[in-house]
Amino acid sequence: MRAHEAGALHGDIGSRGPAWLRTPADVNALVPQLWPRNVARGADGALTVAGLGVRDIAAEFGTPVYVLDEDDLRSRCRDFRSAFDGVDVYYAGKAFLCRAVVRMIAEEGLSLDVCTGGELATALSAGMPPERIGFHGNNKSVAELTRALDAGVGRIILDSFDEIDRLTALARERGVRPRVMIRVTVGVEAHTHEFIATAHEDQKFGFSLAGGAAAEAAFRVLDEGVLELRGLHSHIGSQIFDASGFEVSARRVLALQAQIRDARGVELPELDLGGGFGIAYTTQDDPAAPQDLAKRLRRIVESECAVERLAVPHLSIEPGRAIVGPAVFTLYEVGTVKSVPVGAGGDTADGRRAYVSVDGGMSDNIRTALYDASYSATLASRASAAGPMLARVVGKHCESGDIVVKDEFLPADVQPGDLVAVPGTGAYCRSMASNYNHVPRPPVVAVRDGRARLIVRRETEEDLLALDVG
Repeated sequence: MRAHEAGALHGDIGSRGPAWLRTPADVNALVPQLWPRNVARGADGALTVAGLGVRDIAAEFGTPVYVLDEDDLRSRCRDFRSAFDGVDVYYAGKAFLCRAVVRMIAEEGLSLDVCTGGELATALSAGMPPERIGFHGNNKSVAELTRALDAGVGRIILDSFDEIDRLTALARERGVRPRVMIRVTVGVEAHTHEFIATAHEDQKFGFSLAGGAAAEAAFRVLDEGVLELRGLHSHIGSQIFDASGFEVSARRVLALQAQIRDARGVELPELDLGGGFGIAYTTQDDPAAPQDLAKRLRRIVESECAVERLAVPHLSIEPGRAIVGPAVFTLYEVGTVKSVPVGAGGDTADGRRAYVSVDGGMSDNIRTALYDASYSATLASRASAAGPMLARVVGKHCESGDIVVKDEFLPADVQPGDLVAVPGTGAYCRSMASNYNHVPRPPVVAVRDGRARLIVRRETEEDLLALDVG
C-alpha cells in the first residue's frame, strides 16, 4: 500500500451508529430512512403506501407480498442520475429484475447490468436498449455470449482468460467488434460480509492486479485487436458504507491504466468503479446521499488521474441495492405467537422472547440466514397502545434458522391475523427466493398514486407441479 493510500482509510461515506432496538415509546413509529418515501401511518394506524392501505393490498393480493413504491424507485433513479451527471449509472439486475422495473429504470435514464442469459432475456423482452446493457458474470456460456453479440449489448465485462478466448473466437466468426472491459480484482478489503466482498484476491471474480493477470488480460485483448477494450472495471463488494475502499481501488486501477498506456501507448477512455452502496436496514445504518457519493468519487478519480498524468476517463458506477432495496417492503400475516425462555445469558429483561411466526420466511428472504442480515419490522395493520415485547419474526419453514428479523420490539398484543411489514426488502429477496418446502414465491405489487398493479404474479401450486414431469 502506498503512503497516500494509508491516509484514505480514515475517510467514509456513511457511518454505522450504535446497535438499535425500538424503545417502548416509539413502538408504533416509522423511522423514515428505513421505509419507502411514500409509506406512512393512516388515521386508523395502519400503514399506507402512496395513499393505499396495506390491508387493502393484502385483501386483493394476499400475503406474503412484496410491495414496491414506484415513485420511490423512480426518485432514487433520478437522484443518482442527477448527482452523477455525465456518469453512466447501471442498475443491478441481480438485485431485482422484472420487465416492469426494466421499463422504469430505462424511462429514468439508467443503464442496466445483467449477469445471466435469463436476466439478458428479461431486459431485451422489456425493450431495454441493448447499447445500455452491461453483461457481467464469471462463467458466461457460449450461448450467452452469442446472444449478447447478436443483441448488440453495449459492453461485456471480461472475467477470465477462457472468456477472452471464447469471446474473441465468437466475435471473429461473426465479424463484429464488441466493446469490453477488464474486471480487475484490486485486493481491497471491503468492510462487509465475506460472501458479498468481491475485490480480495481469493475469490472467483476478475483478474488479479497483484499477480499481474489484469495487465496480461488487457495486453492480450489489445494485441489480438478483435475486441474493443474500453476500460477497466473494479467492484469491491456490496452494502458498503466506508469510502476508503473506493479510494484505494481507484488508485490501484488507475495505476494499471497508466501501466497499459506506458506499455502499449493506449489510454483507455472508460473506468467503472463499481459501487454496491449500502442502505439502511436498521437505524444502525446511515448511508450517504448520492450527492455526497458523487462528490467523493469524482474527487478521488480526478486526483488520481492527475497523479498518473491521465485524462479523466468517462465514468460508470453501479449503485447496486441502493436504488431498489429501500423502495420495497414485504407484507406478512401473523399466524402464531409464542413466548419462550431465552435461557441463561439471554439479553431480554424478563428472560423471554416472543416468536412471531409469519406466512413467509426464508423462501422469500434468505438473507438473514445466508448473510446474518439485520432487518426491522413493524405492526402494519393497526397501531397499538400495548407495551413493547422483544420479538423474533420467524417464517413457516422447517428450519430453526428460518428467521426474518432477529430482534425487534413489537407491541405485546400482536396476534394471529395481524399484518407485519419488513422494510428494505427490494434487493436480493425476490431475486433469491426459492420454493423451499414447496412454498410458491410471493407476488410483487407496484403502488403509485393510490393504485396497485401486479407486476410479478404469485406462483401457484400448479406452477410447481407443472415442472414435475415424473
